[in-house]
Amino acid sequence: MPDPVAVTSASRSAGDAEFDDALPTADVALPADRYLNRELSWLDFNARVLSLAQDQSLPLLERTKFLAIFASNLDEFYMVRVAGLKRRQSTGLSMRSLDGLSSRDQLERINARTQDLSTQHAACFAKDIAPALEAEGIRIVHWDELERGEAARLREYFRDHVFPVLTPLAVDPAHPFPYISGLSLNLAVLIRDHGGGPSRFARVKVPNNVPRFVTLADGQSFLPLEDLISAHLQQLFPGNEVIAQHVFRVTRNADFDVEDDRDEDLLQALERELARRRFGPAVRLEVTDSMDPEVLGFLLTELGITESDVVGVPGLLDLSALMALYRLDRPELKDETFVPATHPRLSEGETPKSVFATLREGDVLVHHPYDSFATSVQRFIEQAAEDPHVLAIKQTLYRTSGDSPIVEALSDAARAGKQVVVLVEIKARFDEAANISWARQLEQAGCHVVYGLVGLKTHCKTALVVRSENGVIRRYCHLGTGNYNPKTARLYEDFGILTADSRVGADLTDLFNALTGYSRQTNYRTLLVSPRGIRQGLLDRIEREIDHAREGRPASVMFKINSLVDEGIIDGLYRASQSGVQVRLLVRGICALRPGVPGLSDNIEVRSIVGRFLEHSRVISFRNGEEQEWWLGSADMMHRNLDRRIEVMLQVTDRVARSQLSDVTDSAWGASIRCWNLTSDGSWVRSGNVDHQAGLIARLADRVG
Repeated sequence: MPDPVAVTSASRSAGDAEFDDALPTADVALPADRYLNRELSWLDFNARVLSLAQDQSLPLLERTKFLAIFASNLDEFYMVRVAGLKRRQSTGLSMRSLDGLSSRDQLERINARTQDLSTQHAACFAKDIAPALEAEGIRIVHWDELERGEAARLREYFRDHVFPVLTPLAVDPAHPFPYISGLSLNLAVLIRDHGGGPSRFARVKVPNNVPRFVTLADGQSFLPLEDLISAHLQQLFPGNEVIAQHVFRVTRNADFDVEDDRDEDLLQALERELARRRFGPAVRLEVTDSMDPEVLGFLLTELGITESDVVGVPGLLDLSALMALYRLDRPELKDETFVPATHPRLSEGETPKSVFATLREGDVLVHHPYDSFATSVQRFIEQAAEDPHVLAIKQTLYRTSGDSPIVEALSDAARAGKQVVVLVEIKARFDEAANISWARQLEQAGCHVVYGLVGLKTHCKTALVVRSENGVIRRYCHLGTGNYNPKTARLYEDFGILTADSRVGADLTDLFNALTGYSRQTNYRTLLVSPRGIRQGLLDRIEREIDHAREGRPASVMFKINSLVDEGIIDGLYRASQSGVQVRLLVRGICALRPGVPGLSDNIEVRSIVGRFLEHSRVISFRNGEEQEWWLGSADMMHRNLDRRIEVMLQVTDRVARSQLSDVTDSAWGASIRCWNLTSDGSWVRSGNVDHQAGLIARLADRVG
């Protein structure tokens, strides 16, 4: 390791607040190369997703699903992270990453790594998944493979359903190069007069409101829509000869900032920025590796990007469309159907009992998707909406489903005369338009809708119900790690606490007063709240473990999170390791900490579990002598969470709930659990063969049985 250096916030650029890998909280004498690169660590995470598609022990359509997820993940990475690096480079900002790389260096490494992963991705589909699907009767075919009768049927389909939607756009002195929308599939077409002459360029957009895969007569074979269009291009250019056609796809910068301290109407400002989003600069061009160099050069010039921004792959572009195959009714090619169970404390049995009566007897820890969201959190809100004794409901909404029963329940409550306050975070990335719609629907129902605090996103998952019981006001609460979304609650692993603890109720009352009014509340009884409280609160507890270790007492720290990027937290964990504290980190995605470095992180283990359900919960524990302390909440260890969002971590005090958290997290550290272990050089090594999530499903089956 090089000589220790002091890293201070003064060395960072205040103008780069959009990046999460910023600003340590204090000077620390630690090695300069103690951090891993955030962007490359994310690509390593997506490589772990890809490895599940490559895993032949998994059901075939599950592997197909992971191919689609890999592609969707990479799209968002380019739209946000790569776009940010390019913006930083173009504006001349000299700020370097945690590991000392310039924006140019990072982009070069990202491009090389992405090309390698994209090649693996395409090869996995073409050489492994597609042949295996065909062996099961599921085929993706090309036009020249169709039988005569099928081809005739699809000609009619093209004439009736596709041709009317297409708009060929010529490029010549009278027709400038058309705008290419982000993530759309397009055909670059070269034509010339039948009598000869120079070639001319035209663009045909593959419509996104027509199914990408055209179903053949057998219901199990599919023709890509771009193949169907290519076979009929002559109909779009009568009097011309089509001499070449190539598929391409553009990714654009989709990130933006709304200056809510400047704009008088945040809703209108956000709608204006959403309209601008689709005109962001191009950041990636995907092409088939057979594209004519002349056509490629023309596209590069017109799109204003360089060859380093090109990703060439064999075969189909945009494999996120494979999710359509996953939806086929072929249960034998998927994981066994999983049905969440009602938490035993909330099971109504022969004598139905309200959620409120249950919570008066003690807290309920729910673990989704194993515990049903519909019969726990959703039922809590629905019963509150229906209960004549409930006076008020206050809730935060970051993301929810398209046909949200939560929104319906809140609307019903308002129409019934209850005081309903909903903080809708309309700046939730890629859900902005949906959340604007929810906000308006809730307002029309009579809810008080607010959009949060100036300059901060509200990411916490909280609900407060105020109920009158025999003349006494009692408060019931839910705090969770996941969104109020019944659809993702079946796919994402998350924890939540339902409680009638008066201290939690008082804290949530103070929190909502801060979110909706002018309260400056910073200290809470049972909560840590960012942007002021979480980082320092966790660091204080890490220091307490350091004191225990120095005095010869057992000391340990466990984090279960999605991402670990924040330098202050990382350096605190390094200091803990140097003091003999045992540190275990379950990090699903990005990890900028180097474990296992002699003298720095000998006592730190980092493990990642990627599986059927998205590991999404954030849980933190401290040994704290003989009384282990547990926290759960919405915050990852990133600057955007700790400095630019309202996040909440709740201390779990219920004995049974703490035992459950310990049981779940301890089981993830079993020696035979299938996982990836992070090494000191930043590489991830796969080990184990026991599916942790399958084990939790088996436990659930035993409990229900």
